Amino acid sequence: MPTFTYKAVGADGALAEGQIDAGSRPEAFRQMETRGLRPVNLAEKTASEDESNAPAAFSFKLQSHKITAKALENFTRLLSSLLAAGVALSRALVILYREASTPVAGAKWKEIHGLVVDGMSLADAMAKSPETFPRVYTAMVAAGETGGFLDVVLAQIADFQSREKELRSKVMTALLYPAILLVLALAVLAFLLVFFIPRFQKVFSGFGGSLPVITQLIIGASDLLRSYGLFVLVGFFVIGLMLRSWFASEKGRRVWEGLMLRAPLVGPLVAQFAMARFCRMLGTLLGAGVPLIHALNVARKSIGNQILVDAVSTSIEGVQEGARLGQSLASCRGLFPGSVLEMISVAEESGRLDGELIRIANVTETDLDRHLKTAVAFAEPLMLFLIAGFIGTIFIGMLLPIFSLQEYIK
Repeated sequence: MPTFTYKAVGADGALAEGQIDAGSRPEAFRQMETRGLRPVNLAEKTASEDESNAPAAFSFKLQSHKITAKALENFTRLLSSLLAAGVALSRALVILYREASTPVAGAKWKEIHGLVVDGMSLADAMAKSPETFPRVYTAMVAAGETGGFLDVVLAQIADFQSREKELRSKVMTALLYPAILLVLALAVLAFLLVFFIPRFQKVFSGFGGSLPVITQLIIGASDLLRSYGLFVLVGFFVIGLMLRSWFASEKGRRVWEGLMLRAPLVGPLVAQFAMARFCRMLGTLLGAGVPLIHALNVARKSIGNQILVDAVSTSIEGVQEGARLGQSLASCRGLFPGSVLEMISVAEESGRLDGELIRIANVTETDLDRHLKTAVAFAEPLMLFLIAGFIGTIFIGMLLPIFSLQEYIK
C-alpha cells in the first residue's frame, strides 16, 4: 500500500507533519479529515526517499540522472495526443508516469501529477522543476491553459523540440569528420613538439648561425610544452571552467548572445530562427483567441536570446500605449526585416494577423534550412583548410633550416 507524507494544520492551528498509508490520494485526504487535519501538502513517498539513508556514493549515483531531451519530447507529444483525444489531464499524467521509459522520468511525471491533483495548474507545477522544463516551455503551457488549447500548444512545443534536435544533429554530423581530423592533428602536433623537434634542435645548434623566426617560435613552443606541459593543460582547463561559469551568469550570457548575433555566419541564422519561433508562437496564440498583449508577453519568451527579448519588450510597451504592432516592432530591425514588418502591418490592417504570422514562420523556417545547409557545407572545408594550414606551418618552419644547411656546410 502506498505511503503518503503530509503537512497539515491541526485543530489547534499548529502545523503537523507525518505519514499515512492509503490506497489512493483521495483516501489519504479522507483519513486526514477524520483526524481533524486540514491538508497543506500531500505527496506519495517514492522509492528514492526510502533510499535516502543509503551510502553516499550510491545516493549520488541516483541523483546524478536527469530527464533527457528525448524523454521530455516524448512526454510532451504523448500528453498532447492524450488531451486531443479527450483524456482528462489528471488521467493523462497517470498514464504517462506509469508508462515512462525510465524510473527518473516516471518519478518526475508522478511529481507533476501530484501537484496538479492538489489544485496547482500544470504550468505552475512544471515551473517548480526548471531543470526539466525551461521558462519558455512553462510560459507556452501557461498560455495554452489560459486559452483552452493546451493540446495545440504542447504539440507546438514538441515540434520545436524536434526541430532543434534535428538542427543540432545536422550540425554535429557535419562537424564530426573535421573534429576527428582536429584531434588527430593536435596529437601529431604534440608528438612533433615533444619528441621530434628536440632532435632537430640539436642538429640546428651544431651548425651555428641564426634560425628563421618561425623555427625559433616552434622550438620555443616545444621547450614550453616539454617543461610546463602539465601546468599549461591545467591552466587551460581552469580558464575554460571560469569562462563557462561566467557565460552562465546573467552578464556573461548577454555578452555571449551579443557575440553570437554579431558573428558573420551564425548571427543571421540566430536572428532568423528567433523570428520564426516568435512569429509561430504569436500566430498560434492569436488564432486561439489570446489577447494581443498577453500573447506578445508569452511569445517573446520563446525567442531564446535575451538581447532580442529586451528589444521585443520595448516594442510591447509601444503596443500597450496604443501603437500598432507593425510600427512597434520596427525598433527591432535586427530581428524583423523591413519586408516582414510590412507584411505584419498589412495583415494587421486586414484582420488576418494570426494566419500571416504562421505563414511568415513557415517561409522563414524553409529559408533557414537552406541557409543552415549552406553554412554547414561551408564550415567543413573551412576547418579542413585551417587544420592543413596549421600543420603545414609546422612542417615549413622545420624544413626552412634544412634548406639552408648547404650554406652552413659551405
